[in-house]
Amino acid sequence: MRSDVTQYELTAPTTLAAVLAQLAAEPGKHTPIAGGTELMVALGVGRLAAKSLLSINHLKELRFIRVDDDAIHIGAGTTFTDIRRNADIARDLPLLASSASWTGSVANQNRGTLGGNICNASPAADTPPALLAYGATVTLISTNGTRTVPYTEFHLGYKRTALRPDELLHTITVPRTFAGWKQHIRKVGTRNAQAISKTALACLAKLDGETIAEIRIGAASLADRPLRCTGIEAALTGLSIAKADLEATVRAGRAALAFEAKPIDDIRSTGRYRSIVAANLLEEFLRSLVL
Repeated sequence: MRSDVTQYELTAPTTLAAVLAQLAAEPGKHTPIAGGTELMVALGVGRLAAKSLLSINHLKELRFIRVDDDAIHIGAGTTFTDIRRNADIARDLPLLASSASWTGSVANQNRGTLGGNICNASPAADTPPALLAYGATVTLISTNGTRTVPYTEFHLGYKRTALRPDELLHTITVPRTFAGWKQHIRKVGTRNAQAISKTALACLAKLDGETIAEIRIGAASLADRPLRCTGIEAALTGLSIAKADLEATVRAGRAALAFEAKPIDDIRSTGRYRSIVAANLLEEFLRSLVL
């Protein structure tokens, strides 16, 4: 059943300050809308509960990519097309560039924003695994000021975030500290494109000879939220990928993933399928380290 559009309000304040003032004046009443690639789908099928939408798609203050010596700072209103086309992101954050390239269709990428992908808070979202693996932080703004939190602390549960009713996501900051690390990302969906992920892994590893000195793993669809897999990381840190040890290291990784992952059953996949496929993706990454 389609929504009755006469029951909805859409306003478009001309400045970021005006948006924040409206959110502060009536906290919880308004839902920000940028590209609309999620909210308009919900509207079309009659599932959009929010009745007052606050357009932020036109705000240039939220659409930027800035690079300094330590990090890349990405505005919440930056589109996936912006990310795909940025040379600094392609060089320093290839996992994020890849995930942006498989988010929906080209039309979706032209409209959809990184901030929207994060704040929609789907466990299956495409960009969170890379952001989690890279150790991103997010800056939230309101009329009361700004606060920055580690992205690992942003998702609180299924479709729940640390964003307060009067706040907007402003900036996603990703460190530029992974030169020389092995990087790998893989998404498994029903099709090669325009499919919601059944599961996905973003993996980074720093090697000391044939030893895993440090490893970082972000996952989609393995929990009720995008997941930084700290248990798997702890199990694999310090292990060897030498030929004589590789099989044991792979077994340790698969066992740790089976323990940490808590995927659900839904219309796209069973939890058991997701766990098995994610373990295969992890094994694929570990074996790639010796190539």
